[in-house]
Amino acid sequence: MRASAAAVRRSRARNACPSRPITSARFAAGNGAQSTSSGPDSIAATRAELRLPFTKAVSHASSGAGPTPALTVAASRSTTTAHCAPMVDAARSLGHDYLALTDHSPRLRVARGLSAERLREQLALIPDFCDETFTLLSGIEVDILDDGSLDQEDDLLESLDIVVASAHSALRMEQAPMTRRLVAAASDPRVDVLGHVTGRLVSGARGTRPPSVFDARAVFEACAEHGTALEINSRPEREDPPDDLLALAIEIGCLFSIDSDAHAPGQLSLLDHGAARAERAGVPADRVITTWPLERLREWASTS
Repeated sequence: MRASAAAVRRSRARNACPSRPITSARFAAGNGAQSTSSGPDSIAATRAELRLPFTKAVSHASSGAGPTPALTVAASRSTTTAHCAPMVDAARSLGHDYLALTDHSPRLRVARGLSAERLREQLALIPDFCDETFTLLSGIEVDILDDGSLDQEDDLLESLDIVVASAHSALRMEQAPMTRRLVAAASDPRVDVLGHVTGRLVSGARGTRPPSVFDARAVFEACAEHGTALEINSRPEREDPPDDLLALAIEIGCLFSIDSDAHAPGQLSLLDHGAARAERAGVPADRVITTWPLERLREWASTS
């Protein structure tokens, strides 16, 4: 169970303190590794030690055709060991200590979002993938509904290790209601990460999509106040948040989560793209929750 909302948010807000920017020598902050070399090879090596690629992954094994885009996934469910295992194996092979499994919620039918019943089936499998060297965390990418409420049962949201909240519909909502919607999600004590905040697409097979219009300062101040991390989405077709909003979030004091947004095992390596953006933007390393040791992450997320 999560701690009381007030205690959770006070604790999280204390974590959102300014610190040194990320450099190639600082990407390994989560496990204390030190690197003094420079250049693309060393940067890639230290980025690979980011500990938590929140998959936001429909943890499908695609049907042998390689990585599967988010909205055209193969008919494959993440409620059996056979479908969870490939994502876990990929994370282990990349050297991660832990992984959060965050399938979509019921409303996103095109991505085969999990009903409450299917999510409970998935939760029963989590212990099978945990041992002394690796931890699979329970989670969800829950849809933010038009009024700012969340698309899953309250008791389930309370029980999960990691809750990523994202808007997937009504992205052209007018500025005032969209701002209220995102502020409500960022302020919700059950939400850990605010996902792909603008919803934009800048390239890719799905075409382009303009960013949602909202008061970014109000949304990011809500994130900072309530200790909710802002996702740096690693998919090249998203680049979300844009550079100007990323700079604003740094200024305001937000925490960040560099997420792979992988929908197939081969996409976990997309994490490097998001890490490169964070490095260029000067994101303080200690504010990136996906570099933290498991114990610190769990304390921050207030789970037991």
